[in-house]
Amino acid sequence: MSGILVIAEQRRGELRPVSLELVSAAQGLRRAGEEVAVAVLSDSPQRFVGPLSMAGVDEILTVTTPAAEFDTDTFESAVGALIAQRAPDVILVAHSVDSFGYAAALAARLGLGFATDVFDARRIDGELVATRGGYGQKVNVEVDFPGRSTVLLAIRGNVFKAPESTATPKVTVFDAPEGKSRSTGREFIELSAGDDVDMTAAEFILTIGRGIGEEAKVPQFRELADAIGATLGCSRPIADAGWLPKSRQVGQSGKTAGACKLYIAMGVSGAIQHLAGMKHVSTIVAVNTDAEASIFGVAKYGIVGDIFEIAEQLRTHF
Repeated sequence: MSGILVIAEQRRGELRPVSLELVSAAQGLRRAGEEVAVAVLSDSPQRFVGPLSMAGVDEILTVTTPAAEFDTDTFESAVGALIAQRAPDVILVAHSVDSFGYAAALAARLGLGFATDVFDARRIDGELVATRGGYGQKVNVEVDFPGRSTVLLAIRGNVFKAPESTATPKVTVFDAPEGKSRSTGREFIELSAGDDVDMTAAEFILTIGRGIGEEAKVPQFRELADAIGATLGCSRPIADAGWLPKSRQVGQSGKTAGACKLYIAMGVSGAIQHLAGMKHVSTIVAVNTDAEASIFGVAKYGIVGDIFEIAEQLRTHF
C-alpha cells in the first residue's frame, strides 16, 4: 500500500498532544485515494484507540511492545517492520527526544528521504517539499527528496492544530518482530529545567523584545505580566542575552504559542523567526515605536508608541 504512516507518541499511559498534530499535518500531504494510518506502540496499545479515533485517521495500528515506555531499539525495529509491510509514501514522527533516538538511524538504514524540525510540508507539482529552519534559524530552507520513494519527516510540535472531531477508524493489530533491546528501563523520573513555564500551553502571553533596551528593565515587565494575568515570554535576542530563560523564548528556535488566544508583543520587531511561533494567534497586540516594524503585519491591533509608557498605563488599570 501507499499512503501516510503516523507514529504516535505516548508517555506514562497518556497520548502526547503532538500525536494528533501529526494527524493534521498528514492531511495536507495525502493524495486522492490515500489513507492515513496511525501506529501506537505500547505494552497495552489498545488504551490509545479511543484518543486516536479522530477525524483524518483511517486506520489505527496497535503494536504491542515488551516495555511500557519508549525504547530506542524497540521503536527502530517495529517501525522498520511497519514500513517494510505497509510501504508508505510518507512517515511522520514528532520532532522530539524520542524520535531523536531512532528516526535518523532508521532513515539511513532504509535509504529514506529524511528531514527534521519540519514546520511545513506540502506537495508542489506532485513532489513532496518540506520546510525547516537553517543557519541557526536565520532562514527557511525548502527540502525536496529526488529519487526517494519514501520520506520520513520529523514534525515540529505546536505548529499544526489537532483535529477536533472524532471518527471511527478501523483497528488493526500489527505483530512486530521481537527485537532485542540494549537497555532496560528501571524508573521514570521527570526532570525540571528550573523554569518550569510551559509557553506552549499559555493562553495569554506578554512578550518582550530587544526594544526594552537593557536587562534592568525585565523585572518591570515581569511584574506587569503578573498583574494582568499573562505569561511573560521573549524574543530570541532576550533569551540569547540570558535576560530570560530559553524556555520563555517564542519563535522558530524557541516555543510555539500553541494554545495562546491573546498575545501582546512589546518592543518586538517581528523577525520571521519570531513570527513562526506566534503569527497564528487570533488576537495579537503589537506595541513598537517603529511604525514600519514587521510585527504590525500580523497584529490585529497596533500601537505606535513607547513601550514603557504603554506598560505604565496598563499597570495603572490593574
